[in-house]
Order: sequence, then C-alpha cells, then structure tokens
Amino acid sequence: MAHDPQSREMTRLTVLAVLLLVLHSPIVPPVFAAKPRRPNVVFIMADDLGYAELGSYGQKKIRTPHLDRLARQGMRFLRNYSGNAVCAPSRCVLMTGRHPGHAWIRSNSEVKPEGQRPIPDAELTLAELLKREGYATGAFGKWGLGAPGSEGDPLKQGFDRFFGYNCQRHAHSYYPSYLWSDDKRIALNNRPPVPGHAGLAKSADPLDPQSYARFKGTDYAPDRINHQALQFIRKHKDRPFFLYYPTVIPHVALHVPDEELKPYLALKWNDPPYTREGGRGYTPHFTPRAAYAAMISRMDRYVGRVLALLKELGLEENTIVVFTSDNGTTLLKREVDYDFFESVGPLRAKKGSLYEGGVRVPLIVRWPGKIRPGSVSNLVTGFEDWVATLHELVDSAHDLPKGLDGISIAPTLLGRRQLPRAFLYREFPSYGGQQAVWIGRFKGVRQRMQRKTNPTPLKIELYDLNADISESRDVAAEHPDVVAQVRKLMAEQHRPSKLFPIRAID
Repeated sequence: MAHDPQSREMTRLTVLAVLLLVLHSPIVPPVFAAKPRRPNVVFIMADDLGYAELGSYGQKKIRTPHLDRLARQGMRFLRNYSGNAVCAPSRCVLMTGRHPGHAWIRSNSEVKPEGQRPIPDAELTLAELLKREGYATGAFGKWGLGAPGSEGDPLKQGFDRFFGYNCQRHAHSYYPSYLWSDDKRIALNNRPPVPGHAGLAKSADPLDPQSYARFKGTDYAPDRINHQALQFIRKHKDRPFFLYYPTVIPHVALHVPDEELKPYLALKWNDPPYTREGGRGYTPHFTPRAAYAAMISRMDRYVGRVLALLKELGLEENTIVVFTSDNGTTLLKREVDYDFFESVGPLRAKKGSLYEGGVRVPLIVRWPGKIRPGSVSNLVTGFEDWVATLHELVDSAHDLPKGLDGISIAPTLLGRRQLPRAFLYREFPSYGGQQAVWIGRFKGVRQRMQRKTNPTPLKIELYDLNADISESRDVAAEHPDVVAQVRKLMAEQHRPSKLFPIRAID
C-alpha cells in the first residue's frame, strides 16, 4: 500500500534525527570491572621459637601482645611443622616447596669464610615465583641458603632487596661489626663488635653484673633490620610486595638492650647467671631467663611495628600476614631454660629432633575479610605448603613448578572444607640421622640412622598423637599395618643425596 507524502516526510525526519543524535553523541567505551590488586604477602619467621613461647599458644611468662592480637584476628594452626629440625634445611623447604627427602639442602653446612652451602640456580624459590607475578620482593633478617655472590645469594634467588645476615654463624651476634645491604657490607656502630661465642674474663666475678658489660653493644642489628623492612613496605605501598622477614630472634646468643630487660627484671625471677662454664656455648648473661623473655618481647614489638604500618598505609585489608618459626626451641638448657618457660608445652624434645618439640611450631595467618578471626585449625601443615598456598591465594597466572611436595592450604584459610593430607614426611641426616612420617593420627619415627651398623629392618617407633601428644608410648606392636605404611613411605620419599647421605639407607 502506498504511503501518503506526509507520512513519508515524517519517516525521513525521524531517521535524520536519529542519525544526528548518534553522530553528535560522545563515544562511550564498554565498562570493564577493574581487576583487584593482588594481595601483599608478609611472611615473618622467628628463629628457634618454641611451640608454646607465644601467649596465644599457652605461654604464661613471656609477653607477646602483638602476636597474640594477630592470632585473635586470624587463624591459628595447632599441627604445623617446620621444614626441618634446624635452620638451613628448614628454610630450603620453605623456599622451594620440596620436603627434606627431595630438597637440595638437608642439614646445616657452612661455607668459609662466610655463608652456608647454596641452593642451586636451577631451584625456583618462592621469591622467584612471586616476582614473575609482578611482586616487589625483599628479604630482611637471616638468609642461610648461599654465601654472598654464590648462586644461592638471595639477590640471585628472586629477591630485589636484601638486608641482614647472610651467614648463620655471623648471626650468632646481635652486635656485629656489619650487616649486608644487598651486595655491600654496611658498618654498624659496635666498636668492638660483640662476639657470639666468648667467655668471661679469667679474673671476672660471675656474681658482679659489670663482668658481663663486654657482651653489650651499641648498635642492635635487629633494630636495623626492622627499620629496613618498614622502609621496604613504604617504598612499595603502591604495588604488590612480598616481604620475607626471617628475624634472628630468639636464637642465642642472649643479646638484648637493657631497656627491654627492665620489665622482666622487675618480676624478680630466680634467675642465676649463665657463665659459660667449660668454655662451650654462646656468650654469658647475668640474667638469662629475663634476657630470653625480653628478646621474644622485642621481636613481638617489631611485628607490631609492621602491623601498625600496614594499617597506617591502608594496606591491612589486602595483606596476607604469616607468622611461624623455623624449628623448635634451642636444646641448650643452661642458656635457655625451656623447662622454666615450658617452651614446647607437653611436646617431646627440642631443636635438632624430629620428635614433635623439634619441628611442631606456631603458625598464625591473618587476611582481614578472608580468614575468619579467632579461628583454629588442626590440619597438618608444613613449610613445603607455602609455595602452592600462595600460588593459589595470589591467583597466579603461571603454572606451579613440577615436582613440588606441598599442598595448598588455601581452602582451610578461606573457610572451605579440605580433606586431610595423605602424609607428611621429614628426614634429617644430622643429630644421629632421623626419619619421620605423619599419617592421620599416627606418627612413625626412626632414629640413630648414622650408626656404622644398623639392625635389619630398621626399628620404627609409632605414636598415636591424638592420644599421646608427648610421644611417650610406642604403639608399633599394636599397629603393624600402619608401621608397614610408614616403612613404605620412608623408602619412597627419600631420594639419596651425595651431599647429605644417611648411612643406613644410602
């Protein structure tokens, strides 16, 4: 049907109006939701802190208010295990995600003149994995995985910034002559430096406080380290960062500024001097119990400064904070009275042992809005889990390296259901040679594996940790099926190491 002229004119005008509107309208691009910034990661690791040396883990004598508050704000783990029973191999497990049967470093091994045996360049560290995600990376404290300039140097293992002690032996003094700032030595104002190992003068009166004055310095290295860690946060506040803070506290020697001692001296504990009789051990202290407690409180204050700065800069909500320890408390009873402090609670043994007191350590994780405040987990976790866990939590764009031994504990942290791990494995060629396997409520242990002659088959002790956390009753005879599982895993999970052999199985 033909349209009349008036209708055709109206249609033409309408089309023209629409075209004019489109042509004169601003071009509006499609709206895309901005991808949220990845969370910062602050990983703080104490040195030789026992399982029960924080208030949140039952400590009654040592004051740790900042860490106790962190526990109330986040999740506390009751069955967390360090990478190994001493410093270097524990740190290797953390950095590489490989348990001690596969890790490159399996015991402390010193390199002269300074440093420890290096992890090889081929190892992908946690720092390298986060760096490729665009993270600024910094390490502040004690390294222990490769001498300056070696392939294990932190600057060659994924860290943009390093400040502190490269060498574990150097870290025995809290008043040294220098620290490392990246690849340069920075002089400290300690003239002379305080040695980590020395005794009282022959003519000194051990009951005179002035006899111990030579073990007090001016420039306390942990203060310097804390300051540099805070500077790193300020510098990188506008981009994701990974702050690795392996503090040297509370590893002996007993060195702490006098002002930190005062609150504990006021308690008037029975605190006889540690005099280093016999010429072995670390430097003497007039009030060793007060000194040890004061060192841990000093560390707690450093943690408080980090947490306060995150809040000040508006980073608190988007920062994952982790606190743990590299192994159990020292076994040097004359210097650190672990019975007085009940440092490992009911657990058996101390540092250097694969019994629970040597490797079960605190773990506190906070991420506001993601992790439920005041929550507690009984999941069995280990240092090898952090590579996979942080890979998931930061929503990595890359695949995980092959051959890792850890699991991601992100589901537990975020309040989701998580099945228990199949097993946890540890081995340690030193302190006699040891292996341990955790399966559910059971734990199998083999000891004294470096003897020239060993029985066949090697004896496996078995403990039911649900009923016997102190590992006081061997139930191997009652559960031969579990012992067989443990024996099989001990064989499967041990990859022989030429550097760190275990005589009985290599």
